[in-house]
Amino acid sequence: MPIDTTPNTSIQRSLRQCLSNAAFLLYQQGHVLETITIPFRGLDSRALRQLREASREWPACQRVLESSEAAAYNEQGRLVLTAMGRELLFDMFGEGAADCA
Repeated sequence: MPIDTTPNTSIQRSLRQCLSNAAFLLYQQGHVLETITIPFRGLDSRALRQLREASREWPACQRVLESSEAAAYNEQGRLVLTAMGRELLFDMFGEGAADCA
């Protein structure tokens, strides 16, 4: 079976890997997925600094999330997933993985 090497597929693969890494890094730092999936929560500058200090992988992951528009800053200046980022995350892990109900 041929592998699809179109740019969109490559970007989506990179984004999926990044979301997976982000979930792992968040859990390592004591966060839950709701931290980035609920639009009014998010990661503040202190939490982002701690993630950068704890993992060499975080800055690249954050860049991919932002440049792909899977993450953005909310009104409070905190990093959260956009609707597209949440949809992809829930597609990967299931909506119950970050259920806030």
